[in-house]
Amino acid sequence: MNKKEKVVPRELLVPFIMITCLFSLWGFANDITNPMVAAFKTVMETTNAKASLIQFAFYGGYGTMAIPAALFVKRYTYKKGVLLGLLLYATGALLFYPAARFEMFGFFLGSLYILTFGLAFLETTANPYILSMGDESTATRRLNLAQSFNPLGSIFGMFIASKVILASLQSDVRDASGNLVFETMDAAEKAAVRTHDLAVIRDPYVMLGFVVLVMFVIILVSKMPERQNADHSVHAKDSFKRLFKNRKYREGVIAQVFYVATQIMCWTFIIQYAENLGYDKATAQNYNIAAMALFITSRFISTAMMKYVNARKMLTFFAIGGMITTTGVILIEGQLGLYCLVATSGFMSLMFPTIYGIALHGLGDDATIGAAGLVMAIVGGALMPPLQGAIIDMGEIGWLPAVNVSFILPFICFVVIAIYGYRTLTVFAKE
Repeated sequence: MNKKEKVVPRELLVPFIMITCLFSLWGFANDITNPMVAAFKTVMETTNAKASLIQFAFYGGYGTMAIPAALFVKRYTYKKGVLLGLLLYATGALLFYPAARFEMFGFFLGSLYILTFGLAFLETTANPYILSMGDESTATRRLNLAQSFNPLGSIFGMFIASKVILASLQSDVRDASGNLVFETMDAAEKAAVRTHDLAVIRDPYVMLGFVVLVMFVIILVSKMPERQNADHSVHAKDSFKRLFKNRKYREGVIAQVFYVATQIMCWTFIIQYAENLGYDKATAQNYNIAAMALFITSRFISTAMMKYVNARKMLTFFAIGGMITTTGVILIEGQLGLYCLVATSGFMSLMFPTIYGIALHGLGDDATIGAAGLVMAIVGGALMPPLQGAIIDMGEIGWLPAVNVSFILPFICFVVIAIYGYRTLTVFAKE
């Protein structure tokens, strides 16, 4: 690598900053939503597995819209892709108002599904755009830098979830014995509490919708530099064929599916893990915030380290670290197991952008469609959380609480990522 190459050239600094702001915007949406699984489980009186459909709807939107988003961006411009993404994002968020009005869980799921159509457009556009803003030798570092601002939005989303939503839920009030008062109420009392709590959940999303509309107007009136994104000469069908034959890319998509799955499971069910130790939801969410703070710190440190240490080697070692901490989460009961779960976020920090950068490296004109496959891989966050929720609903497995045992799924995910990291160092070293 030429160490004199700037991560972001001076002439591209302003558009880099503007696009990087979008990373924080979808980070906020991701992590205000994760705790809603626990919130809806109580207020809608459902199981962990059914409440996890929140994640199925949220991350399923990526799987549905990533390829159409890539085709749109390939035919038109990055700016139009961003604008359409912001419009869909705002629409989904604003639909929380009628969803709360009708008190229909399915309506909330539909709103989140539409919201993530917008996020799919934003991620499919922003990630390859950031990679293209400078020399290819600094592309992975540049994406890690931009992605470092994603968890800043995430931690703000977690803070709002903890201090504004979870702390205000009347359905989570407990008596002196630690039991939920909501469970002992009659039907009329429960209905009143449900109306109150759904309004509490609704309001931050509606306000978010208006913020996104403001961002839409800012991007609309701004002049964004034209990049080589509107490509009519390269047919999508040919790109798909080349990408499918590319082992490094193909296995990168698989690794990304498992990474997103483990991230969402760890950040969603940390609340249930802490509740099993006697914490209420709002206090449990504080551990999620601590995990995100560690994630942010580790992201900045690891990005700086990439100037001196091979990114592929770091990916491998961090995946092994995740395997070690999730082993502790599974086998160690009590506070120490919870600390292991928080520590896992430190090892997750560099994975998404590093897998993304490695898989897209050298793809040339196929990068836009390739990016869509990696964004589509976010569907991993839809597939595994319901399975983990079903395991948690079992109560106990052997001598361990089921919530502990459920983290065997993130452990398996880290194994897959470690294998990919190792193969990038050996089999794919020259690709």
